[in-house]
Amino acid sequence: MCLVTTTVEPARRGPSGTASGTGAGPGAETGARAGGGFGTTRRDPLQRRVDALGELLGLSRTRVEPDALVAAGALLDRVAERRRLSLDHTVVALAGATGSGKSSLFNALTGLELSEVGVRRPTTGEPFACAWDPRGAAPLLDRLGIAPHARFARRSLLDGVHTRPGGSDAGLTGLVLLDLPDHDSATDEHRRQVDRVLELVDAVVWVVDPEKYADAALHERYLRPLAGLADVSLVVLNQVDRLPTEAAEAVLDDLRGLLDEDGLALGEHGEAGAVVLATSVLTGEGVAELRAALGEVVAARDAADRRLTADLDDVTERLRPVYVGHGAAGLTDAAREGFVARLADAVGAEAVGRTTERDWTDAGRKACGVRWGRVRRPFTGGGVSGGAETPTGPGGWGEGGRLSAARPVVAEATRSLAEAAAEGLPQPWANAVHEAARRGERGLPEALDAAMEKADSGTVAAPRWWSAVALTQWCLALLAAVAAVAFVVTAAGTSSVPLWVPAALCGVGLAGGPVLSWVCRSVNRAPARRLGQQAERALRDAAADCGRARVLEPVAAELLRYEEVRDQYGVAALGAAEG
Repeated sequence: MCLVTTTVEPARRGPSGTASGTGAGPGAETGARAGGGFGTTRRDPLQRRVDALGELLGLSRTRVEPDALVAAGALLDRVAERRRLSLDHTVVALAGATGSGKSSLFNALTGLELSEVGVRRPTTGEPFACAWDPRGAAPLLDRLGIAPHARFARRSLLDGVHTRPGGSDAGLTGLVLLDLPDHDSATDEHRRQVDRVLELVDAVVWVVDPEKYADAALHERYLRPLAGLADVSLVVLNQVDRLPTEAAEAVLDDLRGLLDEDGLALGEHGEAGAVVLATSVLTGEGVAELRAALGEVVAARDAADRRLTADLDDVTERLRPVYVGHGAAGLTDAAREGFVARLADAVGAEAVGRTTERDWTDAGRKACGVRWGRVRRPFTGGGVSGGAETPTGPGGWGEGGRLSAARPVVAEATRSLAEAAAEGLPQPWANAVHEAARRGERGLPEALDAAMEKADSGTVAAPRWWSAVALTQWCLALLAAVAAVAFVVTAAGTSSVPLWVPAALCGVGLAGGPVLSWVCRSVNRAPARRLGQQAERALRDAAADCGRARVLEPVAAELLRYEEVRDQYGVAALGAAEG
């Protein structure tokens, strides 16, 4: 370990909080600020999606179970924290199982003996870090929880001088390489450290050996769940010196097949995806190629964004059942009209209209019929309570003889509307729609009762011509009576008036009344129908206003909120909208 003490020193924390090892100067803090500023001020596609996810969570917290949003909230924190730190550095972790040669590969890549290699397992008990350029890297290492004594800064004067095979350091400036404990360690703390660090790094090099490359724990616990990180993943089959050339090729092919089954896209033939390499620290085979691959990742300076984008893709995909339903969401005209129609049934609007029409017709018949009657008779129909008979609709009589809305019909109408509005919605938003409808239903029957009372038009004056007809009927009856007396007198021979004259006058009086009554009934049909329609319409409008204010508008507000949330989800999931 003399090389550690003579050529490399742990990155020390200076007063500014940056790494203060060799090469760290006054510009380190400025570099860190510049890197963080880039991530927080530039309006790029990732930031646009992150902002949409933040809006999405803000709109969802009262509608969606908190447990469903925990991962998304944690991702927002990770994105903000990572983009606030240096984007000039790329953090790459070497992860692997016990005996995979991960620490040897770490030393080969750094060209220095930094990580202990031995036969004792597990050898690596905590993460080690080597920063090619330590300026501005300290906050990143703090975030990763790398202990100060496990941080190393590779001196620039050692470029081109290597104690282990691996080629030049050209292109690796900005690389922060981590050596992690074994992911299959028997020590729980080691596994927890691996899981924590893997969640925070920008890229991962999975180191496998010919014996454990198909280990179920590796594929089921890590590679399969993290398949979305293919663009920032490298898979290295290490220790190929233990295999004949033909066997090494067969193992590589088998490894590629397993990765394909895991859903990990492979970057072959120029396509994006994970890079698969074969290496041997003992012979140096493949180490230069691995260095070159890492150099490409570092040079692109977008590994952090690609990692965060992959995490965002994973989170939004898991949130899809919460925000994406089946079919179009919203209230159809048919659902609205059906709801209003059911409320009209609940208040007995049609029955009140029929009763009002019948009352007008009866009043007209009594006023214009063949009978003695008052010259002017007020009509007391035309309103909710004006009829003398109970309406035949579903409404019932309430306290004080007032017509009351039918509670079961109101409940059924509200439930049907909520079901129609919630059809196709994700469960949290369907629940929100049902809850909004239930809240509106609680006071709706009483509101309908009040609206019915307000819609009652009270007394409606009878038309003046009814009085004239009543007077005419009285005159005709008087004429018939006088003519009958005259007929008797004439028939007794006490009058010289021809007998046919009183007979004719009596016939006019007797026949004129029914004829006039029939004519009046015909004339009364149109105003009776119109008055009944007015009473029905007034009650329907009153019921519709109550239903709209109490149920339709709150339900529509929930649907509007869902549409806004769905749009934000579309931006967060697909980045489809412009910022």
